[in-house]
Amino acid sequence: MAWYGRAETEGGSVGFLRQAMGVAGTAGRAVGLVWTTSRPLTAALACLTLFGGVLPALTAWLGKKIVDAVVAAASGGAPVQDALMWVGLEAVVVVALAATQRGIQVCQQMLRALLGHRINVMILDKALELELRHFEDSEFYDRITQARRQASSRPLSLVNRSFGLVQNLIALASYSAILLPFSPLAVAILVVSGLPVFFAEARFSGQAFRLFTWRSPEARRQSYLEAVFQLGPLLLDRYRRIFDTVWNEDRQLILRRGIWGWGLGVCGTVALYGAYAWIALETAAGTITLGDMTMYMLLFRQGQSAFTALLSAVGGL
Repeated sequence: MAWYGRAETEGGSVGFLRQAMGVAGTAGRAVGLVWTTSRPLTAALACLTLFGGVLPALTAWLGKKIVDAVVAAASGGAPVQDALMWVGLEAVVVVALAATQRGIQVCQQMLRALLGHRINVMILDKALELELRHFEDSEFYDRITQARRQASSRPLSLVNRSFGLVQNLIALASYSAILLPFSPLAVAILVVSGLPVFFAEARFSGQAFRLFTWRSPEARRQSYLEAVFQLGPLLLDRYRRIFDTVWNEDRQLILRRGIWGWGLGVCGTVALYGAYAWIALETAAGTITLGDMTMYMLLFRQGQSAFTALLSAVGGL
């Protein structure tokens, strides 16, 4: 992951390009590893991810149909059975969406178990090929420790975030396609409102990852001290000093991340409710129907969440 630090320090388009290429390469290797671990589960996860991206927009569109059918039935312009039909269709889609989300969780849990076992076996197989001098190298031992500690979570997390990225791209495209007839400006507001939180999360995610990777020597020293804890108060004091150093770094990062995340999140909230006010005024003026208002408000909220999740997936990768 050394590319991340280089990309951040270089800045500009070259640094961003290298960072993007590093993300793509790492995610590609992780997907390949998960695919060879279980092709059926990976294929099922990919298909469910696609469905999960389309169904929310379909739910919002059906909600519009329900509201418009109810208004038409109340005014005598349409039979009430039309509204009941749309309600039934939305119920079917909601059940399908719930099944999709549950299926994604099941696939992820099974892949996590299989992948954790496979990577640990790969590490042990590799260790059998090495000489004793490799294990006496502290840097090499740190890498082994990191690999085993994150065997079941990191590769699958990369794959989940990659699939989540695709799912949110599909969802965002479907939301945008429905919002465009209302106004292209609404789509622009949707995109811009998610950027502040992304910038904060991307920055602090990088800092958190570097803290995690750089701390392997400290973690190893703590493990050594725990193993020889019976040697007395001197080692206990040293153990506490190591923790104090680690804790101070964690505390500062948590506080900065929380304050900046909240402050920038307010910007997205202001944009969201500004769009709500705009849609409400258009409805009051008779430009759009009550069903349109319901759909656009729901799409804007879901679209903002999808765009934020998409950018968070990039930052997490």
